[in-house]
Amino acid sequence: MRTATIKRKTKETDIEVTVDLDGTGVANAATGIGFFDHMLDLLAKHSRIDITVKAVGDLHVDFHHTTEDVGIALGQAVKQALGNMAGITRYATVLMPMDETLTRVVIDVSGRPFLVFKADFPRDKIGEFDTELVREWFQAFAMNAGVTLHVETLYGENSHHIAESCFKGLARALRAAVAIDPKTAGEVPSTKGQLGG
Repeated sequence: MRTATIKRKTKETDIEVTVDLDGTGVANAATGIGFFDHMLDLLAKHSRIDITVKAVGDLHVDFHHTTEDVGIALGQAVKQALGNMAGITRYATVLMPMDETLTRVVIDVSGRPFLVFKADFPRDKIGEFDTELVREWFQAFAMNAGVTLHVETLYGENSHHIAESCFKGLARALRAAVAIDPKTAGEVPSTKGQLGG
């Protein structure tokens, strides 16, 4: 069972995240941030990873701490659920269209965290959600999941569409990369014999 639950509590947030990498895409996201919950729902649906997120944060300050800390906890949960990563496909590349927007997402589930994020948002906010928090979430997720992640919006005009294409692109890339490859017979997909260093 490739599942994990992570609890994270600070003076700013109280978060519990559960993932099942071999789920059906069921989402139960309750962060108090409507647009962010929508992105997490998309992530679950299109990755086929069951994701439950319960977050209470200092939303009276802004959405930054909650968004970032959910990224941290979700990344840690994915990493824990992957275990030694034996048998996974490891790499994936996705081109994700969303109306006028096209985003490329490339992932290496390597155990070596790195993020390249190139997306320009025409607006500072999507509803009440600061668009700069999209990158903050991806940074927190990549660093804590231990993945090398490249996200680049090639073109787009609508900030909602740009954010959505980034999350959907990650979802489809994760779906492919964490899938078990029956041809590897449980081998770790690295000439080193291990991933993560």
